[in-house]
Amino acid sequence: MFDVPVESTYVWLGLVLVSATVLGLALRVPTAAPPDPTPVARTVDSVASSPYEATARHPIDARAVRIGPERLGLRGPGGAAHAGFAYDSVVPASGRVRLVAVLRGRPPAGVFESSAAFAAAVERARTADATWAKAPDRLLVRRVTWRGVNATLVGA
Repeated sequence: MFDVPVESTYVWLGLVLVSATVLGLALRVPTAAPPDPTPVARTVDSVASSPYEATARHPIDARAVRIGPERLGLRGPGGAAHAGFAYDSVVPASGRVRLVAVLRGRPPAGVFESSAAFAAAVERARTADATWAKAPDRLLVRRVTWRGVNATLVGA
């Protein structure tokens, strides 16, 4: 009469396991939403669609950024999100000294020996694998046309 039924022990153990699982799932849920890359991609597209040379800056509120020729990714405390570009002339310039110089305002003729050298640098940057890098405070975008080479440079 004063014995504990065997079934109640298993019920309590099951309740403890379910509670621990629910607590674990609750702690894994991110507390913030991932950063929104859509406005940044729109800025890149607006510069890329310009019939003239153009420049733009867009603030970034993320920990990491990945820029590829077809899309942009932002990563923050809430996860990662990506947005595609509408135009195919986007060139990731980050990490490439001469392209960054052009991105920051120098004319391509002052940085590259010829338009063929500029075209080769653009093609190498477009075909390289996109990697995550520490996000800058703002992203720079510049559309450049030089002797038949059209490029929309994107970077910091």
